[in-house]
Amino acid sequence: MSTDVSSSSTPSSASSLAELSARALSAAYRSKALSPVEVTQAVITHIERWEPQLQATWLFRPEAALEQARASESRWLRGEALGPLDGVPTTIKENIATRGDPMPAGTAAVDLKPAAADAPPAARLKEAGAVIVSKTTMPDYGMLSSGLSSFHRLARNPWDLRRTPGGSSAGAGAASAAGYGPLHLGTDIGGSLRLPASWCGIFTLKPSLGRIPIDPPYMGRAAGPMTRSVGDAALMMQALSRPDARDSMSLPPQEIDWEGFEVSPDHLRGLRIGLLLDAGCGLAVEPEIQAAVEHAARLFEQAGAVVEPMQPFMSQSMLDGMDHFWRMRSLVDMKALRADQRAKILPYIREWAESAAEFSGEHVFRGFSQFHAARVAAVQACARFDYVISPVSPNMPAAAEAPSPTNDPLRPLEHIGFTVPFNMSEQPASSVNCGYSAEGLPIGLQIAGHRFDDLGVLRVSRAFEQIREAQRPWPLPPAR
Repeated sequence: MSTDVSSSSTPSSASSLAELSARALSAAYRSKALSPVEVTQAVITHIERWEPQLQATWLFRPEAALEQARASESRWLRGEALGPLDGVPTTIKENIATRGDPMPAGTAAVDLKPAAADAPPAARLKEAGAVIVSKTTMPDYGMLSSGLSSFHRLARNPWDLRRTPGGSSAGAGAASAAGYGPLHLGTDIGGSLRLPASWCGIFTLKPSLGRIPIDPPYMGRAAGPMTRSVGDAALMMQALSRPDARDSMSLPPQEIDWEGFEVSPDHLRGLRIGLLLDAGCGLAVEPEIQAAVEHAARLFEQAGAVVEPMQPFMSQSMLDGMDHFWRMRSLVDMKALRADQRAKILPYIREWAESAAEFSGEHVFRGFSQFHAARVAAVQACARFDYVISPVSPNMPAAAEAPSPTNDPLRPLEHIGFTVPFNMSEQPASSVNCGYSAEGLPIGLQIAGHRFDDLGVLRVSRAFEQIREAQRPWPLPPAR
């Protein structure tokens, strides 16, 4: 393949190649304007330059990535590409198993053992020919909205190294925003895709439960794409949504025209949009975030949508019940560990879990019942709207070293009131950039749809992507 990339549509510097979209790369591979090898090398060079500051990766393996890229290049030259993701640099969150690699789940307490098989999302990406450049970091057990971990280095936000990228898909959010290639894979059980997407200024889709098979499955748990555009997320969904029998909670196989994501702003005309500005629990929405979401609502109205205010449907008792159940689950898991393993867990996580020691069985049962209460409330509240828009998070990103926005293990989930109900109701929800704070930090808009309407959420996200003000260039921290 030619290395002549002098045209304006295919910039040649390492940073420029690293920031090309998956769609642009696929087209360039097809036309032989670019090679997967040169693009992968550019991404590797870019990561090596910025990773000392961002610390987003784990198992970063340049030689293995280049070997995959050479195999992809050969397929493209033979006219036997595996699909549009073939040769596209990609990262995978470390709690998604990749065969032969250990899976620490963000904590030093785990005995490292090689995974026997690829988890379904990783298998789909490999089958599609994606070049797996690295895995990405996460906090202990995925239970923090930060990159703080007893095992990994501390991931930082590319927009401001003093801030957290969010979590638990911390490394994935930072890597996507910083241009570590176009495609990144994370997971979400209460906001772990959408929170880092919001705070890092990227796009994500938390799909309907079971749309992307995952192993092990769990109530509310979803894998999803983290990208710099709606179009690249739709491209990932083509591969990720393929069936896998290992997920007992997966949806039946369905032919979905993911390429149908591409719509004009006219798509918004006549849609009934609910505007949710109060989660009903947790932290109050910061004024800059509320202003950005209200401005987004006006853009929807100007495009012809009918926007109506919504009353909150979550409650503090729902949020606290989920929290208390998760504390007990974590305490039970911790008790199964050796004493030396427990001592390695992040102190914040230990204190949070051990606070459940005095919970009665009735208390835990009542806490567990709040998952269903939140599900019913979310579905009922959304029923009269086509889509619901809201903040992703009530707060701007906390300090990188902080385990959570409150820094209080007895108030750990006060920032997930907008995100967690859609995990429990199994509804698809995206995060798309909608503005910036006075300090220049990105703010995310959540767009939620009815269960199974993943493509619809992508379409509304794409329409909004076109009507929002020009997105600012992806920042990078100064070299140190």
